[in-house]
Amino acid sequence: MSKNTPVNDYITEYENSGVARFHIPGHKGRILQGLESRDITEIKGADYLFEATGIIAKSEELTSEIYGSAKTLYSTEGSTLSIKTMLGIIKTCKKDGSRTLVLAPRNVHKAFIDGCCLLDIDVKWIYTDRLTSGLCVSFITPDNLKQTLAKCDKTPDAVYITSPDYLGNMADVEQISKVCKSFGVPLLVDNAHGAYLKFLEKSLHPLDMGADMCVDSAHKTLPVYTGGSYLHIAKNSPKEWLQSAKETMSLFASTSPSYLIMASLDRCCGELKNGLIDSIRACAKKVAEVATTLNQLGWDTKTAEPLKLTVYPAKNGYSGDELADVLREHKIECEYSDTDCVVLMCSPFNDEKDYQRLVLALNDTTKKQAEPIDDKPYLLPQAKVKMSIRQAYFSPHKKVAVDEARGRICARPVVSCQPSVPIVIPGEQIDDEIIKILKRYSIFYIDVI
Repeated sequence: MSKNTPVNDYITEYENSGVARFHIPGHKGRILQGLESRDITEIKGADYLFEATGIIAKSEELTSEIYGSAKTLYSTEGSTLSIKTMLGIIKTCKKDGSRTLVLAPRNVHKAFIDGCCLLDIDVKWIYTDRLTSGLCVSFITPDNLKQTLAKCDKTPDAVYITSPDYLGNMADVEQISKVCKSFGVPLLVDNAHGAYLKFLEKSLHPLDMGADMCVDSAHKTLPVYTGGSYLHIAKNSPKEWLQSAKETMSLFASTSPSYLIMASLDRCCGELKNGLIDSIRACAKKVAEVATTLNQLGWDTKTAEPLKLTVYPAKNGYSGDELADVLREHKIECEYSDTDCVVLMCSPFNDEKDYQRLVLALNDTTKKQAEPIDDKPYLLPQAKVKMSIRQAYFSPHKKVAVDEARGRICARPVVSCQPSVPIVIPGEQIDDEIIKILKRYSIFYIDVI
């Protein structure tokens, strides 16, 4: 048996045991789609995710060793669950009875808003003076954060940032963490797109850059089933964080976590100890080479995040959505597109043929004369907060056309999916600037109090 994959080893042994399964799930291991024989529940010896003392605890410990954390928790409900758990830990471990306050830029995922709603957390938004052409980018800088912290009436309980963002931009986590430490405020990082950053030639993982907690969506870039995520707690964190983490996660989670997903997280740990790290580094080099080739072919690409290609096709006469349709004609499906760009996420499991197909497709795409773009970069309007997120969310509400929402208070997070970054948040007053952005993302109805 492998020392690196205890969950997989247990499931394989059980799969081959011939035991009559008088336990859930209802398929009883009979093959219908292919994985049923490995889909089990919390039977004797299989451990329990939220009170782990056996094979799951050992697997999490092995993953923690790889990432260099004090504690790593598995989530089978994606980084959505891990984000809510981070916020829950901060609230649970407060030393006083005051309201919990978190600082964050506006490019947070909806899961952050949902967590603040459920936990009744107040948010002070960090704004910059940089123009943006989309919701995903925050442009937060260490100086920007320092200025915001200095102006706070009370010391916040945490700073929360998203890096990398959906388009592949990366914040200066190392310097931002130093600012946080100088103010005595913990730094939480939504690193959902960057689980692999630990394994580059030089680690760019938030834990190694000074973050106190971070979440990784392992399934986004590593060989893990959809929904597999990590919550990492840094070394030297308060002992209360470590003690409360599992119980806090169980507050938001299903009591029936998927063993298929846990087994894939477990197996990924084994792969990382058996050559996957070399493949990640080779993939980062390949993505850089492809970006150079596409630039030489006349396409604007950005590769701040090493395993992501973001193509901005405006100068060649296309919107991002139009170029995504062109790529589909060449049997290429992108991760995301909008008016401005196409996002292509890569991993070591993309083969040479995938990259060749992409290069050939863009080489064969006829460039058109660029048309004037009406949607110019804009400054994100500073929200007029009229009530807390939780109070607004649970208030009576109704759906109205956005043109009828002027002056009203938002009741539900309004997101464009993907990237699930809220345009307007419960408790905020809707004005003309917000209405303009809503229409830009083809959102024409909104829930208001």
